[in-house]
Amino acid sequence: MCGRFVRSSPASLIAERFSTGLPPDLPEPSCNIAPTQEILIINQQGAKQLVTCRWGFLPSWAKAPSPEQSMINARAETIATKPAFREAFRQQRCLVIADGFYEWQKVKGRKIPVYIHLRSGGPFGLAGIYSRLKSPEGKDICTCAIITTGANELLAPIHDRMPVILPRDKEDLWLDPRQGPDVLLKMLKPYPSEELDYYEVSPKVNAPAYDFPDAINPI
Repeated sequence: MCGRFVRSSPASLIAERFSTGLPPDLPEPSCNIAPTQEILIINQQGAKQLVTCRWGFLPSWAKAPSPEQSMINARAETIATKPAFREAFRQQRCLVIADGFYEWQKVKGRKIPVYIHLRSGGPFGLAGIYSRLKSPEGKDICTCAIITTGANELLAPIHDRMPVILPRDKEDLWLDPRQGPDVLLKMLKPYPSEELDYYEVSPKVNAPAYDFPDAINPI
C-alpha cells in the first residue's frame, strides 16, 4: 500500500527531469501528501504533459467525484482485469511524481514512520492510472491511483506492498498509448532493493496536516 508520499522537488525541476512543459498554477511541493490532495502527474495526450490531478481514483462511470468512493491504490496483479481499473490501464496511464514515500513499521506494538527514497536522490515516477470526469457544476476533474506490487527484500520487513517505481528508461514506454498489456504488466514489479534506502522520521508525519520540510529529516 502507498498511503502517504512526498514531492519535495519544485515543478521547474520536474519539468526539466521529465522533459515536459511547465504550465502555470501547479501545486506547491509537499512533504506529506495525503489522499484527496492535488498532486502532479505526467500523462501523454499526443505529447507528455505535466498536470494537476486529485489523488483518489474514480472510474469514468462515477456519477459524482465522491472522496469516500475513491481508490488511492490499484494492485498490479488485478489492474488489467478489475472493472474499475482496466480501461484506464489500457488508455490512461500516468507517472505520479514523487521524491519518496512513507511507510509505518510495526515495532513492539508501535508504528514507526520511515521515509523511503532513491539512494541517488531526486524525483521519480510511480506507475499510475488516471480518469477524467465532470463535476455536478460541469468542471473537468482528474483523479488518479498509484499502482502497487509486492515489496522487495529491503521493504518486506516494513510492509508486504510497495508502490511501483518505474525505472527511468521505462517511463516513456509506460506512457506510450501503443503498448499492450503484455509489455505493460512486465513493468509492474518491485524496484531493486539496492537502489532504495530508508530511515526513521518524526511521528509528526502521522498527522496529514503536518506538512513541513523537516518531515523528511531522519531522527
